[in-house]
Amino acid sequence: MSKKILVVDDEPKIVEIVRAYLEKDGFKVVTANDGRVALDVFRRDTPDLVVLDLMLPEVSGLDVCRRICKDSSTPVIMLTARDETTDKVVGLELGADDYVTKPFDPKELVSRVKAVLRRSEGHRTGATILKVAGLEIEVDKRRVSCQGETIELTPLEFNLLRVMAEQPGRVFSRMQLLDKVQGDAYEGYDRTIDSHIKNLRKKIELDPNQPHYILTIYGVGYKLEGE
Repeated sequence: MSKKILVVDDEPKIVEIVRAYLEKDGFKVVTANDGRVALDVFRRDTPDLVVLDLMLPEVSGLDVCRRICKDSSTPVIMLTARDETTDKVVGLELGADDYVTKPFDPKELVSRVKAVLRRSEGHRTGATILKVAGLEIEVDKRRVSCQGETIELTPLEFNLLRVMAEQPGRVFSRMQLLDKVQGDAYEGYDRTIDSHIKNLRKKIELDPNQPHYILTIYGVGYKLEGE
């Protein structure tokens, strides 16, 4: 069954180019040219992934991203004309899964879409359920509970937690985590992983400023405490 992609950009030419390349690869495409319409289309058509420009009229791309990631686990790829670290980090902190800076190669964007969809569908492991301290991760169902309470995670947050839970106590560098959850399609810098760790801590830690589960190993990276 073809995956449905919502493409949101206020430049009609970009929308049509992205639509053409995605449809050529077998995707179904729905579109919007401003943030307000994008939210309406998202609720109506329930796409499998959203390609979202940050610079939008009516409702900003960041606000659209915030609402989508708050209410669903649908992956989001941001488009931005600005090559500024702040824009990308804010979007990642809101729950976006990847970003592409304009101008971009449509073929590369399609590759990013495929890669994010693969990650959102999960990677099979030998264990169906991973249990680490008070965390329980149902790999096949992509469900996480902490101390018996269900936790809603974005696809990237889930994959990040799963990777660490498969080897509790192991220290992962930022680049190792990026490579495992983002793969070769990702062009970024290793500090973007800090945004996702920050989001994870907000969701699973009693006090994110004094984490019990995800610990920072200064000068190295992060680990999921196994005890």
